[in-house]
Amino acid sequence: MSKRVIELVDYDPKWVKIFETERLILANIIGSNAIHIEHIGSTAVVGLMAKPVIDILIEVNELTALDTNNKAFIEQSYIVKGENGISGRRYYEKGGNQRSHHVHVFQNNDINLLRHRAFKEYLVAHPAIASAYGKIKKEALARSGNDINNYMALKNDFITKHETLAIQWFVN
Repeated sequence: MSKRVIELVDYDPKWVKIFETERLILANIIGSNAIHIEHIGSTAVVGLMAKPVIDILIEVNELTALDTNNKAFIEQSYIVKGENGISGRRYYEKGGNQRSHHVHVFQNNDINLLRHRAFKEYLVAHPAIASAYGKIKKEALARSGNDINNYMALKNDFITKHETLAIQWFVN
């Protein structure tokens, strides 16, 4: 198995279409249990460089009902990862070692829904902060030694600070 290579690329307008295509697949899998299926993460912020991975946030009525769809996720080439480190989440990956999609699912009213939505909308509404985030990501990539955990850790202070600001901005 080859090692995952962390790649940052300039914003690609095709990401919107890729998300829309996947949204339809996911809506078909989840059915009426899905409340919202949203494009989040850096690929959802016009102009922001990103790892070319489509992050998708799904709000559902019932996580236990969602778990009955695991076979359908697998049939659509997803790896079912369970909570994968975040209590109350269901996480799915697609695209093998180089990942094309990450799907984060939470039950309605989970605080993580607000956190993800607020951060994305904050970056969209504040282009200077999005640009600063792009620079942080570029520096983190250069310093990470292609280690995803190191890359994430190097971005963490920026994300923590701005996520708090984003939530305050979003709810007001």
